Amino acid sequence: MEPVTLTTERLSLAAFTPADADEVLAACQDPAVQRWISVPVPYERRHAEDFVGRHVPEGWGGDTEYTFAARPRDGGPLLVSAGLHHPRSGCWEIGFYTVREHRGHGYATEAVLALARWAFTGLGCSRLEWRAQVGNPASRAVAEKAGFTMEGTLRAGMEHRGTVRDCWIGALLPSDLGLASRQPYLPARRNPV
Repeated sequence: MEPVTLTTERLSLAAFTPADADEVLAACQDPAVQRWISVPVPYERRHAEDFVGRHVPEGWGGDTEYTFAARPRDGGPLLVSAGLHHPRSGCWEIGFYTVREHRGHGYATEAVLALARWAFTGLGCSRLEWRAQVGNPASRAVAEKAGFTMEGTLRAGMEHRGTVRDCWIGALLPSDLGLASRQPYLPARRNPV
């Protein structure tokens, strides 16, 4: 797929380009990003250049991962990195981080909602999953503000730096955003007879 640009009230989300390497390098120096996101540590210029110059274009070209740089609509610095990945059976997973200097302004929630709407309307996604290591309250807060239903904890559900860790999992359905689903949904009964 050719990269697309999404807009919200405050943000413009577009695929990373090689010109974004400096901002990615700076953002990935943040200990919180390194703690929760599977980026190389130490994060060096070559990692940023590989990410924007190879990883992002290959994801878009192979329809396996769509990674966006979220910036102010009128231009400006990188605020959020967000992407859709691991497509399987109509389900995609979302991941994101907010640049340290821009946390606490709702940018990640706004970006997540924009990607969710696009996934449901443009990709035919029937379920969007969010996962984060247990103990990452900032990521969970964004997911909850975006309307994800927390479904539980997956034991050994996520690999991070050579160790499997427990992770929280939540899901968002098209109907959670008032959108039609590509297939009918038959939920399980809460109190089976």
